[in-house]
Amino acid sequence: MRISTVTFQNDALGQMETLQADLSKTQNQLATGKKLQSAAEDPAGMAQVNQLNVQLSASQQYVTNGNAATSNLTLEEQALSDATNVLQSARDLAVQANNSALSASQRQDIAAQLSQQLQDLVAIANRTDSNGNYLFAGKADTTQPFSQSGGSVGYFGADSVSQVQISANQRISAGDTGSSVFMNIPAGNGTFTTSVAATNTGTASISTGTVTDPSAWVPDTYSISFSSPTQYQVTNSGGTVVSSGTFSDGDAISFKGVQVTITGTPAAGDQFTVAKAGTASAFSTLSSLVTTLSSGTLSTAQLTTQIGGALEQVDAAITNLNNVSASVGARLNSITSSQSSAQSIQTNLQTSISQLSDVDYAAAITQLNTEELSLQAAQESYASIAKLSLFNFLH
Repeated sequence: MRISTVTFQNDALGQMETLQADLSKTQNQLATGKKLQSAAEDPAGMAQVNQLNVQLSASQQYVTNGNAATSNLTLEEQALSDATNVLQSARDLAVQANNSALSASQRQDIAAQLSQQLQDLVAIANRTDSNGNYLFAGKADTTQPFSQSGGSVGYFGADSVSQVQISANQRISAGDTGSSVFMNIPAGNGTFTTSVAATNTGTASISTGTVTDPSAWVPDTYSISFSSPTQYQVTNSGGTVVSSGTFSDGDAISFKGVQVTITGTPAAGDQFTVAKAGTASAFSTLSSLVTTLSSGTLSTAQLTTQIGGALEQVDAAITNLNNVSASVGARLNSITSSQSSAQSIQTNLQTSISQLSDVDYAAAITQLNTEELSLQAAQESYASIAKLSLFNFLH
């Protein structure tokens, strides 16, 4: 086989260019710290790295989402605690007011304190985060959720909240609506409410009552009427008598699976009402209590009944706040757990990405030395062989 001088030179130069390209690639890897410089070098490896980077970015976003939700929920938790303290203070004042020895003036002083606590509660319900967004407005977080006009407080926020993705398969509520926290609280004992007729002339008051047999309860408006201080009958909204009997001070009256206690001496013609429970707001509870204590016309029995009902309602509002607070705590725990898991996932992803794309410096330096030697040897051998020519042997 004959090899021409041109062929020899082209082959030698091609080999040196290949060695030079390999050396340059290794030098670039050492300079950048990256083994994969382009998809063309290792399409499958680059595809894996890209997919892992997508997963890493998503995990980091979940952590960011969790941090934002934690900030809001922590602020909400503090607001709920402050609202609970306001209602507990209002309850203490209501208990203080439920004393027949107090004068009308003293009750009005308590009413003034309760009016201030109503304003405090509205202020808490209108709290914002660091960006000025309202905590209890739901998705309408740029709209002030509560507005007070006299003793009436209205809700103008949304009835749904934003859901935040904190992991690949978990979303949580980033807050709670004002309607669920402060407004839609079951009235009375949650099943029914009780009241005293404004025209009563006796001294009897009625308790908030209890449910003794839920299956027997038929939601309706019932009237307990006294034909004499010792005789009563219970009628439904259609006028049908559902129960009747004799009465003495402190007796419990039972009908339709419920029981109420009437204390004191009713007069002939006195009436008491037992009605199915609706909902009431924490604000309306305080407002009603202010109205009750400010009145100078209510009898002792009416005061006792209305204050007793307000106490029941305040307790229901506090219970609701505690339930929401427990939910907030559970969500904060979920975020903490999710972020702990995310940190572990991110570490594993970063390790996998590094293994696929980062340079092994020890191996790369060894490879660089080998490639330098190979290129140097190729250059020296080319220089030596290129001097050979037939004319060197002709004299």
